[in-house]
Amino acid sequence: MKLSDDKVSHLSHVILSGLKARKTVTPLTEDSAIRREIKNIINRELKLSEGIDRKVSAKLMSYTKKIIEGSPEWEVLYQKFYNEEMSKLGRND
Repeated sequence: MKLSDDKVSHLSHVILSGLKARKTVTPLTEDSAIRREIKNIINRELKLSEGIDRKVSAKLMSYTKKIIEGSPEWEVLYQKFYNEEMSKLGRND
């Protein structure tokens, strides 16, 4: 999924505001540095997700039996393979 820099920036503000409102964390640095790190994390996760998406899509397209993208079969297999790739990275969402 692609997000504009403005959207990622907005998300970083929302996340930091939420964390501060819950008072479960005490910031040890300036808000701008925290938001910058949140943006870096979001962008890394988006790139990771895009890479896995390309890998899974390529795998599905390589099948001898053509699976139509968007079909129920595609969706089930896509989710299965996507979750497997995430598990390989220690991400069991």
